Amino acid sequence: MRFDLADLSLFRHVVEAGSITHGAARARLALGAASTRIRNMEDTLGAPLLVRGRLGVKPTQAGRTLLQHARTLLAQAERLREDLGAYAGGVAGQVTVLSNTNALTEFLPETLSSFLTTHRNVSIDLEERLSDEIVDLIAEGVADIGIIAGTVDAGRLMTYPFRSDRFVLVVARDHPLANRAKIAFADVLDYDFVGLDRASALQRFLAGKADRVGRPLRLRIQLRSFDAVCRLVEHNVGVGIVPETTAQRAAKTMAITAVALDDAWAPRDLTICIRDFDALPPYAQQLVHHLRAVNG
Repeated sequence: MRFDLADLSLFRHVVEAGSITHGAARARLALGAASTRIRNMEDTLGAPLLVRGRLGVKPTQAGRTLLQHARTLLAQAERLREDLGAYAGGVAGQVTVLSNTNALTEFLPETLSSFLTTHRNVSIDLEERLSDEIVDLIAEGVADIGIIAGTVDAGRLMTYPFRSDRFVLVVARDHPLANRAKIAFADVLDYDFVGLDRASALQRFLAGKADRVGRPLRLRIQLRSFDAVCRLVEHNVGVGIVPETTAQRAAKTMAITAVALDDAWAPRDLTICIRDFDALPPYAQQLVHHLRAVNG
């Protein structure tokens, strides 16, 4: 059988995303091309690699075996590319970073920008995930560095403090809740919401919290950024939940008000997590040092 690195990379993305559509997007392939590649892999093997269901896809036993070998081969190919990159004058290393929504939108853009400016031989593959997913993937060696909520159990991973923030409710200044000093998330579920798209880690997190109290999250519209959420909240399309840093910045130019959430999960101490610092490539170690220095 012949599977090239593009096939293996696509298959890994599909399994980790739990979706051929999202896996294709991560692999930067059209959905049709990705589906064809997966079918060809299954035809070549003579056995199914994925179980397709209403909520997405899961690997079969053959798929799990392939995934294990794919990760090993892709890691070896990446290390080869990195080792030869310095001689070729190209990128000498790539760091894979997994981050929750809060860190990804509020803190990492500026922090990673300053790192990349001074490390021109390094590239970064940044992906958004739920914090508990990040812990599992870092432990499995799928990525180099994770940024997670401090409330999540990191198990045996090495951790370092990164930043602190908290989620707040944002409403239009003339909204009935605008005069509240604080409120519980469960008490907001009677109102329409403006949220991030369904693939967002935060949106999945909030939907899970709503499910736990037996209430649906009434989403009127889903957008791609916190700033866009604040803009539609300003026009009374619904209420939104965003980081306090976002709300403070948006309130300078938009007619919105932030209301504190008194839920235990609202404060967000963000944490860096890695499996083994000494086992990281030098450029990944340098990024960890940079993230910690920016926090300090």
